Amino acid sequence: MNAAHSAREILEIMLRHLGYTVTIEMDEDPTGPSLHVRTSEPHALIGRKGERLDDLQHLVNKLLRRKYPDAPRVRLDVENFRRREIDHFLSKILKLAEQVHASGQPVKLDPMNSYERRLVHNAFKDHPTVRSWSPEDAGRLKRITLLPRQPAAE
Repeated sequence: MNAAHSAREILEIMLRHLGYTVTIEMDEDPTGPSLHVRTSEPHALIGRKGERLDDLQHLVNKLLRRKYPDAPRVRLDVENFRRREIDHFLSKILKLAEQVHASGQPVKLDPMNSYERRLVHNAFKDHPTVRSWSPEDAGRLKRITLLPRQPAAE
């Protein structure tokens, strides 16, 4: 059994002991394995602003690393909650990018964790008119600045 299957088993056992009836689908993508939970009680597993889902994800990864110390980080999602949150987050960032393009002025974003910063940097790596920049800093939460992209020199 590999780490992703073990993570699925850990999550199934945890949720069964808590009294939930769920279906768990596993997905492998370039960022690592994901477990998608289907249930009739999504709000109970998601919690306020996804806090309970974050806690579940943390516990699954903690238990998984006891068995597989080099296991990749597993992401959990319940009824596509995270997917909707990411889409909403990126939509807000793209609106700010339109402001940067229209005004030519940089916009400093709110502090973000590493996962959110990775999403933003990936969204702008090939963007024709706006680029992202974040300072070298040891802090856990950092601020990204959206800047107008300079035209390529001919």
